[in-house]
Amino acid sequence: MKFFNIFFILVFILFAVFQYNDPDPYLWIPIYLYPAVLCYFEIKQKPINKKVYLGGFLVFGVYAIYKLFDTNGIIDWIKFHNASSIAATMKAEVPWVEESREFFGLSIILAVMAINYYKAKKVA
Repeated sequence: MKFFNIFFILVFILFAVFQYNDPDPYLWIPIYLYPAVLCYFEIKQKPINKKVYLGGFLVFGVYAIYKLFDTNGIIDWIKFHNASSIAATMKAEVPWVEESREFFGLSIILAVMAINYYKAKKVA
């Protein structure tokens, strides 16, 4: 699990750095740094209150669901744009690209947090 958490600390910090030119960096930089800090605490084996994980699941889960059903979100991207490439260029030239990328970012966060939460619960 140590390699897993080191890898995702680096990934989340890199994701946060890429947000500097995003339309809403004040929102996305903290979103990506939150799980990076949790991964750091897992490496240091510092106990994390269950409420910290549950709060993250609630906030990020609700936001991911919002991104899923939002206009120009994942469902619109699949239905109306035939799931065209969202990674062809770094610039989000159409709205569904940004919304889809944000949804997948939240999904990665939720998956990493779930793995760490389950692992910590199993150890305790």
